[in-house]
Amino acid sequence: MPDIKNQKTCSNRLKTGKIKILLILGFFSMLVVTTWQCASIQRPTGGPKDSIPPTVVEERPSNLTRNLDVEEIVIEFDEFVKLVNDYQEITLSPEMPTRPEFRIRRRNLSITLPDSLEENTTYTINFGKAVQDVNESNPLLNYSYVFSTGDVIDSLSISGRVINALTKEAEKEITVMLIPVRQDSIFGKSRPNIFTQTDTAGNYSLNYLREEAYRIYALKEENNDRIYNAPSEYIGFLSDSIYLDTVLTNINLEISQQIPEDFRNLDRSIDPSGRINFVFNRPLKNADIQILSPETFEESKIVEFMPTLDSAVMWVSALDFDSLQVRFVENGEALDTVTLRPSRNEKYDRDFIIIDNLDRSRVNRVNHLVLKAGSPVSTIDRNSLVLLEDSIPRTNYQLVADTSAPRQYILRYNWRPKRNYELEIKEGAFKGHFGDKNKAHSLSFTLDDSDSYGDILFHVEVPDTTQQYIVELTNDKKDFVYRRVAVSESQEIPFKQLLAGKYTLRVIYDENRNGEWDPGHVKSRRQPERVWYIGKEFIIRANWEQSDKISIPR
Repeated sequence: MPDIKNQKTCSNRLKTGKIKILLILGFFSMLVVTTWQCASIQRPTGGPKDSIPPTVVEERPSNLTRNLDVEEIVIEFDEFVKLVNDYQEITLSPEMPTRPEFRIRRRNLSITLPDSLEENTTYTINFGKAVQDVNESNPLLNYSYVFSTGDVIDSLSISGRVINALTKEAEKEITVMLIPVRQDSIFGKSRPNIFTQTDTAGNYSLNYLREEAYRIYALKEENNDRIYNAPSEYIGFLSDSIYLDTVLTNINLEISQQIPEDFRNLDRSIDPSGRINFVFNRPLKNADIQILSPETFEESKIVEFMPTLDSAVMWVSALDFDSLQVRFVENGEALDTVTLRPSRNEKYDRDFIIIDNLDRSRVNRVNHLVLKAGSPVSTIDRNSLVLLEDSIPRTNYQLVADTSAPRQYILRYNWRPKRNYELEIKEGAFKGHFGDKNKAHSLSFTLDDSDSYGDILFHVEVPDTTQQYIVELTNDKKDFVYRRVAVSESQEIPFKQLLAGKYTLRVIYDENRNGEWDPGHVKSRRQPERVWYIGKEFIIRANWEQSDKISIPR
């Protein structure tokens, strides 16, 4: 007979085991559900940043509606949007009797129009950069809503390209403005209503325009007010107005930074070494800086203008003055007077520093060793300059003043490879005009014998011998001029000992024969001086001589 007691015990054990299993499964189920629920409310992190501007989904009424007679326009976007600087960015052309009311409702922009619009008129609402998405503030650039209160939508347009007048490179995000001649206000307080911005290729297009006489401007702005009011802004323009009665294309503009008409001293400071620095808002020609007080400084002062003529430095005989009053003079005419005061917390000491042109402690046979003094030099004691070649003194070197730069001296020597050079500059080797002198120091260097220099010879043909042209050799980025030569007749121009690399050539049509490129002047409608690029790069190779023919176009 089966053991009933054992059977009950086994049955109880099975039940207990099942309960435990169920409890364990239930616990894990709750854990999974809890974990899943927690994970479901977390925001994902990482991923690429949204850089896509909002997109218009629907316009009610549709864009380019004729005979519009509604009070409200609704524009729907594909994401939540906001308005930024709407009073500055949103413009109306032509002006309305009262400004519309702009409101954002989640993804919708509603425009409540005034109730007294002109009949038979095409209106353009240009949003500039006002419409942006909520999360990343990506702007929808140059979006316009156009409608007409009559049967016709104005359909004239102007398009073209904006480039830099000197480099000929395309300019992006330049504001191009069209202003009716009757209200030309590029210098005034009212902002132009018809405008757009160039794309990355410098292209622009102004659409839905009425037949009228206009002036057109391209402005690289600083304060986004669409008014030319800062000397540092770049501006381009056409010399004449445009009468728009047909679609115009290829209306190209070249922007340049105009030289300010009114002189202004932008900055003035006194270095701890006693050097006095001035920065101007424009170059000064035939200029001087006169010391009005203390008067005893005027006779012994030393003034040095930088090559760009838009800054200058000055040294005076003493550094213990309480104040210094100076006057800026150009062509004998007084421009401005300023006062400088030394800092009470600064200790001024004439520190006569000598700097050099060594690159990684190497000298080359082209530029040789250049020494530049921190103050004007009165005398140089050649016996206090000791040149050592492998520890052996050498005296057969040349030391000459660099005529292209003040306070700069070139030490020339027949440098040889695999030799160690040292130049000992003893104390007082350089003496200044006011008793200052250099401290002793030495330079250790070797010859750069990589022979990474080449020559190029240009056979230049000019189209008009009555004109002057400036031939400039620049780097491939066009932002650095290595050498320039002014020519007025066909000739050969050698450029020797150029560092291996890429170069290009440009020619400035120097109309006023002043030896430099002149930007435009908007008030007098004078365009920038013409610049022509040869259209190709020259690759200078080490130890290589090459030549090329340049025919300057008329």
